[in-house]
Amino acid sequence: MIFGLFLHDQNRLIMITHSDSIKIFSGSASMDFANEVARHSGTSLGKVDLRQFSDGEFEPSYEETVRGAHVFIIQSTIPPADNLMELLLMIDAARRASAYKIIAVIPYFGFARQDRKDKPRCSIGSKLVANLLVTAGVSRVITLDLHADQIQGFFDVPVDHLYASSLFIPFIVSLNLDNLVIAAPDMGGTKRANAYAKALKSGLVIGHKVRKEVNKVEEMALIGEVSGKNVIILDDMIDTAGTLKLAAEIIKAKGAKSIRAIATHAVLSGDAYKNIDNSPLDEVIITDSVPLKGHSDKITVLSIAPVFADVIIKITNCESISSNFII
Repeated sequence: MIFGLFLHDQNRLIMITHSDSIKIFSGSASMDFANEVARHSGTSLGKVDLRQFSDGEFEPSYEETVRGAHVFIIQSTIPPADNLMELLLMIDAARRASAYKIIAVIPYFGFARQDRKDKPRCSIGSKLVANLLVTAGVSRVITLDLHADQIQGFFDVPVDHLYASSLFIPFIVSLNLDNLVIAAPDMGGTKRANAYAKALKSGLVIGHKVRKEVNKVEEMALIGEVSGKNVIILDDMIDTAGTLKLAAEIIKAKGAKSIRAIATHAVLSGDAYKNIDNSPLDEVIITDSVPLKGHSDKITVLSIAPVFADVIIKITNCESISSNFII
């Protein structure tokens, strides 16, 4: 598709054109994922050089022209904060190199748990990150299963909020589980779990947890019946897996037939792998939005890269992406 603008200059017509070519680049945190997205998009990753200074400072630069192109920059903003800073610098570099559109593809949107003031004198980190991305020059954001839906409203540019349900629901159906129950590990996950339960025509149970400090759950109560059921615990992310382990133990003690967990983002910090291995969980199903730092025989990874590739192609061709949203 070519867009043109005709100008008159000394009795000559000049046509200024823009080609909607796709150029996909990756930050250092999501290289493997980005390669898969590029492959499914029918292209290859663009060349980026990350210059490192001895004091830890870095400077990304594009090693090919991006003038007039749709530039997609893929980077999950997982810790450390250098990954976020790298994404911001890549956006700034693309803007200064005259890219037509700059789209930040953020499979895992870090700082999303800081979406409100839940106590006095604290920051709203996700709003700050949104401001930083827009200030850097991003034209659009594509992300996956935000911790809180309202984060979309923090941006003054379009946000395409994809759902891993397009991947997980067909997988759950393929398991052919009878007496299926979807479990929300906390009250905040009730909406998501209820949507899955309706789509799968299954039962629903809810966990109520008491957390006295970050990453530490003191106690949990289960609302609903799990005896003799095949239970799937559903969440948007797994961090230390402490809540997940506790929920699995309670569900097992109440007579569940099998217990699985499904989560979009496998942050898996601290004792996460140990907690998963030492839990009653039969299987943990995740996406590849965050690169794994360890190994567990209980973990199954489903690639979400084809979904992102399809959305990238549709956005470039100005096509609707509503079919990519299931829940």
